Amino acid sequence: MRRTVARTRGLGTTALLALSLSLGGVFAPAAQALDNPRQGEWYLDALHLPQTWQTANGSGVTVALIDSGVKADHPDLVGQVLPGKDFSGLQGGVGTDATGGGTQVASIIAGSGKGFSGKGVMGLAPGAKILPIKVNYSRGSETIIPEFEYLKQVDQAITYAVDQGAKVIDVSFGVEADTLTLAQANDLQNAVNYALNHGRLVVTGAGDNGQTSNGIMYPADAVGVAAITAIDHNGASTQESEHGKYVALSAPGVDVVGACTGTTGYCTNHGTATSAAMVSAMGAILFSQHPDWTGNQVLRVLMDTANKPNDGSVHNDGVGFGSASISKAVKYTGDPGPAADSPVASISVTLPPSTFVADPNATPSPAAPSPTPTPSPSADRSLAPITPRKPLASSSSNSDALAVLIAGAVADALFIAVLVGLLIRRNRRNRPATPPSPYPASPAGPYRQPQG
Repeated sequence: MRRTVARTRGLGTTALLALSLSLGGVFAPAAQALDNPRQGEWYLDALHLPQTWQTANGSGVTVALIDSGVKADHPDLVGQVLPGKDFSGLQGGVGTDATGGGTQVASIIAGSGKGFSGKGVMGLAPGAKILPIKVNYSRGSETIIPEFEYLKQVDQAITYAVDQGAKVIDVSFGVEADTLTLAQANDLQNAVNYALNHGRLVVTGAGDNGQTSNGIMYPADAVGVAAITAIDHNGASTQESEHGKYVALSAPGVDVVGACTGTTGYCTNHGTATSAAMVSAMGAILFSQHPDWTGNQVLRVLMDTANKPNDGSVHNDGVGFGSASISKAVKYTGDPGPAADSPVASISVTLPPSTFVADPNATPSPAAPSPTPTPSPSADRSLAPITPRKPLASSSSNSDALAVLIAGAVADALFIAVLVGLLIRRNRRNRPATPPSPYPASPAGPYRQPQG
């Protein structure tokens, strides 16, 4: 699964090479020298793709690829790529792929194999079409933008993919949950819900920070999204793959050959983005075989027919419900289950609001009105709390009430008179005698503060 790093890729004439880094993993040379790219696609035979294509190959299905753009004139992608849309704001449009990541993922999904004299990269679903949707997520050679801006692009991209009729939506990157605001997570979930409600399948990598933070990723943890981890040649989860409750499935994610934008046109990569591309291709194959199924049903069948975890469990945090097996899935004859119920809703991790960062653009809530302060008791009766009087019992007691009121007024007047007298008397007693001064009178100074 890629994040925000620029890449440069290439393929030697006799050996697949890799020249840089990405979130999808460190580019590594192939285990041995190869005469052509097709020889490096070890997973085609491991997944029994040649036999599967006799049943279905993704024909008639559009896979939306939310990534860095796609080089549509690559020999293995000519005729496989639709016009698409650019939400990135970068120069060059959707057909420009500065990082090369989108071009590689597109070839893993739907490469025709026509390049390299007919020995180029063959995608897992060569009959499918790619709808490229470009967003700006690079932190390398391309423009750096705030995450909230590019997440808006992802929301728009998912909605656009649905409206264009894409059955599968592949998101090649993600961000850790604790870098999002709660509002961003909710907006992303709303976009995913829009896709699910229209019967689409949303697939993404689980993330490649398994050896470091192993933080929960978005959109991988969004409810209804199929989060995919990477497995090696032996079917074991790779160390870089993130693990967690929200993992749905796994697929090959090491020594994956793909088309790219380097001078030689081919490269190898590893990571959960490449694994997600394979599951997206499997989804396209099932959709071509069962056009009336929803994304929930396609995902449920992939989960039911997966090769189960080696530990004998139904689900584990490393490979989810197992490694996806498209050769078994196309032979499935059972009930695909409810069309509207997500088979992965129960495995998403519910995060408390405190997980997310504060929203710098949030409008503060109006302050609650301050309660009227209760005055403290004082010698000044005008500041003393007032005790409400009880209503008069009846009209027959009006004369008694009037007498009470008059008596109270007289008592108040006497109290005030006594108080004034005491103050005058104390003032006179405390005033010191002023002896004649030998000096001229000083100009009037500021008033002294009254003494206790």
